[in-house]
Amino acid sequence: MHSDALVGFTDAQSAALADAAGLLQRGLDAAAEAHAMVTTALAQGGRLAEDVASSSDSRVRQHDMALRSIAAEFAGILMMDDRTVQRRIGDARELTELYARTFEAGRRNEISERHQRLILELGASLPLEERADFETVAIAVCREDTPGRVKSRLEIIAARLHPRTMTERHQEAREARNVRVVDLGDGMSDLIATLPAVLAHAVYDRLTAQGRAICDVRKAAHPGETGSAGSLSSTDAKRFTFIPSEVVASDERTLDQIRADVLSDMLLTGVPDADPTRWDDGPGTLGAIRARVQIVVPALTALGVDDGPVDLVGHSPIDAETARALLGSTTHPLERILTHPVTDSVVEVDTYERPVSLDRYLRARDQRCRFPGCRLPAIRCEVDHNHDAALGGRTSRSNLCHLCQRHHSMKQFTRWRVRQLAGGVMEWTSPLGRVYIDEPPLPVTFMPEPTEGVVEAAGAETGPPF
Repeated sequence: MHSDALVGFTDAQSAALADAAGLLQRGLDAAAEAHAMVTTALAQGGRLAEDVASSSDSRVRQHDMALRSIAAEFAGILMMDDRTVQRRIGDARELTELYARTFEAGRRNEISERHQRLILELGASLPLEERADFETVAIAVCREDTPGRVKSRLEIIAARLHPRTMTERHQEAREARNVRVVDLGDGMSDLIATLPAVLAHAVYDRLTAQGRAICDVRKAAHPGETGSAGSLSSTDAKRFTFIPSEVVASDERTLDQIRADVLSDMLLTGVPDADPTRWDDGPGTLGAIRARVQIVVPALTALGVDDGPVDLVGHSPIDAETARALLGSTTHPLERILTHPVTDSVVEVDTYERPVSLDRYLRARDQRCRFPGCRLPAIRCEVDHNHDAALGGRTSRSNLCHLCQRHHSMKQFTRWRVRQLAGGVMEWTSPLGRVYIDEPPLPVTFMPEPTEGVVEAAGAETGPPF
């Protein structure tokens, strides 16, 4: 429903807001141009240091001394320390010389400074011959959405262009998993666990769900208290069942690796002793709560034909081997989505012990909150009638989308409006009449031409391979 009276604007207030929005846009354009000027100046300083050293026999030392001197000069202007300025000079040269199109897009305020940093950071792992292709696609992606939303898409693009598969790099990286303690003083310490991404986010999800359950119990015990509390249904409490790997006699894990694995198993499957939700001598509801994560797996990846990265919705990509293992060994923790190997459109969704097919379809299509820029996964959102049901809105896929609680409330109680266009595209209109488009996300893939047999296998009438 809508209630404009709760957050209304007079004509004068609307005009003032329009003036402020116009000033903000002009300020952003000017800031982008100013940032480009600073970047250009820093890059020129770096090239000057190189030029000074070009005529010297001891070029390395001469270049270093010249660069230090120039960095110190700039540091006085920027009111920063010269070491930081020297690093910024290096970044400026990389941006202007290796990613000239990214620099120009930022100067024209087509993409933000954060977008530029993302392109530089993710392109750094690629061979030089692949960076031009990466930059071309990355700029186009960055023009479409916020840095937070495009990050995982850019990571998948970079992974596709990398000469080594993400599975190979993940297998190598996971050898460094560990748990460590950093003392902070005042009797406090940080306990830090470096884990595979799907486990780390699952741990965080389960802790959040347990915290909400405790809030529910506390609220029930003290109904007079105010404050927010989560709402945990019995269905949610039983959805995630993580099956740990068997420990075999030939276990060659290091102590650091064992610490990491035990922590993952304990947090994901253990039953806490201090459980205020237990009603008798048996275990309470905290031990039954299981983490939930959402992944999107292309059909060829699920079949084992392609070894590309898989999207862990709302977070960073994970490797194909982990995704296939989760698809094969679990029934509840994932919303399993099969996508077409060429078009990336949704072919099938998981039908195992889920709500009605409409909910499965909406989660597959939306993946996250559909307000522009929001990344909260759909499994943490509410389903909204774009045209209110109380006003005759239909309960159909063309009138429903996922919105997080923040943006759902904003739609209800402010003058922000949304309507759904063809293909699940959401058209938002602000109180000033500005229009923002949010398209349903699709996995980004660099897919080789599939063979006829592979396509037939992916679309066989026998059903999806899970």
